[in-house]
Amino acid sequence: MRAGRIGASSARYTARRMAGERVRLPVSERKRLGSAESRRLRRQGLVPGVLYGRSDPVAICVGERDLRAALTTGAGSHAVLEVAIDGGQTHSAILKDFQRDKLRGTITHVDLQEVRLDQTIHATVVVELVGEAPGAKEGGVLSHAVTEIHVEALPLEVPQHVDADVSALHLGDSIRIADIQLPESVTLLDDPETVVASVTMPTRVEEPEELLGEGEEGGLAGVPSEQQPAGGAEGAAEPDAAAAGGEGTTGG
Repeated sequence: MRAGRIGASSARYTARRMAGERVRLPVSERKRLGSAESRRLRRQGLVPGVLYGRSDPVAICVGERDLRAALTTGAGSHAVLEVAIDGGQTHSAILKDFQRDKLRGTITHVDLQEVRLDQTIHATVVVELVGEAPGAKEGGVLSHAVTEIHVEALPLEVPQHVDADVSALHLGDSIRIADIQLPESVTLLDDPETVVASVTMPTRVEEPEELLGEGEEGGLAGVPSEQQPAGGAEGAAEPDAAAAGGEGTTGG
């Protein structure tokens, strides 16, 4: 069995396309706040949110369809949004956080963060496994240990996601973060020796020995055989019963 690590020279681990996309997103400033107002907006197909800027945050609302369209472009959630408040000046921003309805899956709240296009940001990038690992056919199990990596880059140069090609992984091989080839403009923030994916032998679970039932001879362990009652634990006479002659016996 081979064991070790697959280097970048024998497999492909690449950042798939940069975000590099700017999407206009019209929003409106919210004058009224509170839970009741947020529910009213959602009934109208609007998503309440906050734009965090370099000064004070601004309460906003955005059309649910407009927001979904902006976040489903080729850049995905890493798109740079050109947020236009009430048709006025635009603010370059990125998606900071969002909340979904657990049942419907619709976005119920969104947080945007204003950024400068000439200053780097920290971002989380998804790692996707591609290809088929030969080690899986050799009896091994492919494990995807790390699904995201953290990077630093300019807003327009954040990778959409990263591909890790497992088609060269045999039994005992692994891919580490250091094997992922990122563009020079992107800085990795995680430990490069962290394992992203590996092929290992399946874990065997030892079945525990059958436990002795209550009252079985396991409960008499350590008791000399001459002191054990006849017939084992079951049917043992009560203490002093024979000596007393039994209930209702009168002495002669």
